[in-house]
Amino acid sequence: MSATHRADLIAGLHALADYLDTNPSLPVPEFSADLLVHIRGTDVEQRAEVDRVAGLLGVSVEDRTAHGGHYTAARGFGPVEYRCVAIPAKVMALHQARRTYAHSIIPNGEAA
Repeated sequence: MSATHRADLIAGLHALADYLDTNPSLPVPEFSADLLVHIRGTDVEQRAEVDRVAGLLGVSVEDRTAHGGHYTAARGFGPVEYRCVAIPAKVMALHQARRTYAHSIIPNGEAA
């Protein structure tokens, strides 16, 4: 990620917060909001990056990969959460395989 993209993202977050603050009639998420960062690379590279981010955030990693889940580091800031996620290749492959059949599923009562 470039320094310009990072600066633009941070400026956008500040602008959004300021806009919401000056426009109290706008709805906001009722329970929470997430800033989700998906890590790319091999499984080993992804895990290493999530471990690095967990250290920067001062949190422990949540490892649900043994049960088909993700490898995650997260820290809450009030109702806003910063979450860094590694999705193992086998989990992503299964997700993509399931999506290939999505067009074949037609709920009762819907036309094909």
